[in-house]
Amino acid sequence: MTILSFRCCHINFLILALFTFSNLSAQNTDQQTFKDATLAFQKNYVAAHEVVLGKDKKHFRFYAVNQAYSVLASFEKITDSTRIGIKTSGQKIQVKYFIRYGKLHFKVQSEEATLTIYQSSDLASKPEYKDYLFIPFTDSTTGLETYGSGRYLDLKIADLSTGYYQLDFNKAYNPYCAYTTGYNCPIPPRENALSMPILAGEMNFAKKH
Repeated sequence: MTILSFRCCHINFLILALFTFSNLSAQNTDQQTFKDATLAFQKNYVAAHEVVLGKDKKHFRFYAVNQAYSVLASFEKITDSTRIGIKTSGQKIQVKYFIRYGKLHFKVQSEEATLTIYQSSDLASKPEYKDYLFIPFTDSTTGLETYGSGRYLDLKIADLSTGYYQLDFNKAYNPYCAYTTGYNCPIPPRENALSMPILAGEMNFAKKH
């Protein structure tokens, strides 16, 4: 090998090393930014909570922030607007009515899954809430590490405008029934039962009621 070719190879190696280091640095920065944003979201969620107040706020628990549970999902609109009744988990079982607004298809932890998005019939008739949607779901942690009746995710119609949605399970939260009696919380329908564990978002509340 000539001195010239050695220098060329050495330079190429340095360029490759710098490129790899740059990519790793950017990735680490993105992960830290995601973690910081999620922790800020959780802090605000706890501070603004309307049911858990005062010193009881220390009993909130969350999984460690994990960007692997923030996945890009494709959106499929459901054109059938027939109302469906969803039972609630209150002391007196009631039924609340929803429209199946659409479906999200995604892959999490290498497994393909689908979740149905619902729109409250009552809220849809109110101008200030007509864009509100929600996703009730269960997974294999339900009743063990997470609330026994499942967890929720919120979104708005505008979030689906591109046909895709960043589904972030780190923002999954418990219904009010997880903290106290007196509420009637929709129980996730069977079609929203995920077979895999979702190790992200809110866990069981540490204080019993």
